[in-house]
Amino acid sequence: MRNAQSAGQTECRAPWSRTKQSLCEILQKEGWIAGVKVEGEALRQNIVVTFSPEKNRLILKRVSKPGRRVYKGVAELKPFLRGYGIAIITTSQGLLTDAQARKKGVGGELLCTIA
Repeated sequence: MRNAQSAGQTECRAPWSRTKQSLCEILQKEGWIAGVKVEGEALRQNIVVTFSPEKNRLILKRVSKPGRRVYKGVAELKPFLRGYGIAIITTSQGLLTDAQARKKGVGGELLCTIA
């Protein structure tokens, strides 16, 4: 998504995965992207993300990486950028934003931050 936005594209395509779809659905609910849809057959599905024209740019920073996993408890979850950005956390209840995780009282692996 970062490469497509920096190239000035209005949409991007990527191989489908359940995590990517959940992440894009959260971004759509929060208003960071305009739309998300899944195309293709069962074994060759692609996810198509349409960027929102009113938002300038989606700045996605990956926090937890394969070489260094970052876990946060519910007490360590603070509002990201004083509430202007969001943090995506994978929990036992699925992917949640930092606000949803604090509300439900769960922690987990901090995947990425969006500003």
